[in-house]
Amino acid sequence: MLIPPAYAQTAGGAAQSGGLAGFISLAPLLLVFVVFYFLMIRPQQSRMKSLQNAIAAVKKGDSVVTAGGLVGRVTKVEEGFVEVEIAPNTRVRVVKATLAEVTPLGGKPAND
Repeated sequence: MLIPPAYAQTAGGAAQSGGLAGFISLAPLLLVFVVFYFLMIRPQQSRMKSLQNAIAAVKKGDSVVTAGGLVGRVTKVEEGFVEVEIAPNTRVRVVKATLAEVTPLGGKPAND
């Protein structure tokens, strides 16, 4: 006799209409996923696509930043590698896939 009979009757009635109640309980989870997709996943996919296009179109004279943090100017482009001059008379070969940013020749610096 710990549960009043009126409360026990309403709990049993809610269990019978499980289809609608189940959907209502999943609706917030679905809403969070949809918002997460449009605010996080789609913009990231578009940024990655634009970076891949920039890496594919890298050419001599472009300024690049590698994933390791090296900043330099492209001196030679090969199929899978890029030669980057990081200091006067100091050149390194970098794998194209490790480029994190490509600024075209004559691009405006961010601080100006």
